[in-house]
Amino acid sequence: MSDGVISQDEIDALLSGVPVDGLNASGQVSGAPSANIDAATLTKFAGELKDPLVENLKQMTGVEVSAGEPTVEAATRDQFLAKLPEMVIATTADFSNGLKGDHLYVISTECAQKLVSLVNKEENAALDDMAMSVINETLSTHTNDEITALDKTGKLAGLACNPAESISVPKAMVRIPQNTFALFTFPLTVDGQAYTLWEAVGGDPAQSIAVALGGGAAAAPAGGSLNAADMAALGGMAGGAPMGGMGAPMGGMAAAPMGGMQMGGMQMGGMPMGGMAPMGGMPMGGMMGTPPNVQPLQYPNLMGGASPSDQGNIGLLMDVFMEMTVELGRTKKPIKEILGFGEGTIIELDKLAGEPVDILVNHKPIAKGEVVVIDENFGVRITEILSPQERVSELH
Repeated sequence: MSDGVISQDEIDALLSGVPVDGLNASGQVSGAPSANIDAATLTKFAGELKDPLVENLKQMTGVEVSAGEPTVEAATRDQFLAKLPEMVIATTADFSNGLKGDHLYVISTECAQKLVSLVNKEENAALDDMAMSVINETLSTHTNDEITALDKTGKLAGLACNPAESISVPKAMVRIPQNTFALFTFPLTVDGQAYTLWEAVGGDPAQSIAVALGGGAAAAPAGGSLNAADMAALGGMAGGAPMGGMGAPMGGMAAAPMGGMQMGGMQMGGMPMGGMAPMGGMPMGGMMGTPPNVQPLQYPNLMGGASPSDQGNIGLLMDVFMEMTVELGRTKKPIKEILGFGEGTIIELDKLAGEPVDILVNHKPIAKGEVVVIDENFGVRITEILSPQERVSELH
């Protein structure tokens, strides 16, 4: 982006909500670690939030609301997208204090319209800015209930989230957390109709929440580290105890006192133990009580270009302004005709009447739409998002 023009790959990344570099077939960054999510602890926590959620919706809508048992699972972007309808309402409320990471709610447009219609007491309410405000308020109340419950643990004091922001978008444009994340699923029944509220929490904050609730898996010790038995053996060695049968004859040599040997400093006659030649044909490494931890050499993955610190860099582009153009059509004219243009000249374009217009970002086509009039201004309603293959074909 050094020339001020965003590339096609970066536009695709903005539309999908994931970084471009290092993507594998599943939409994740190659070599990026998956979070160790304690789904059982988080499921119990979700169950405690079910009743406050139902009571909140009852007060907002004034109708009967019930909820099934919520579940929590470790999910990836592809797994989450498979559960969603094509058009959704996505509400971001990222953690801003106490924890850092993604926090997202998703509901279907049908669920959103039902809630807004009940709150505003109107039939088939439009999903406009006023409707988004209703969704923001409803989900902010649920977020506050979660924060209050976590405050009681005493381990996440001061926890806060950004104000909720809701938008109506195709599911492919939802900014889903990176890598593996915790996916909360709340089955709801509102006025006799079944809906689902999904809540996605980034892997790191999800595991921190599980630990605060008394769960979370302890990290396994790194390969080659000493355990308690090893430490005890070393302690005995420092006090002059035999090393793994060192008192026994070694290759026919009696275990006589070793002049000048200081076990604490691991020297023998001024020579470091690490430099000793094998005695009696047995290497010193084999004299220890436990065999050495031998592991195959792990080569770094050369395919993934993004480090974990770079995975969230797409967020740096969110406030960058880009030029959006709606193109009615094009045509080519010789210079002679162009010089003859005057007031009243009619120019025929290559678009048919009623055909969708092209929507371009930084002069690159991304969608098609139809022209509408908003008050006294022209606008465009998006009717189709171009696939990556169509975008590439439009460039040639």
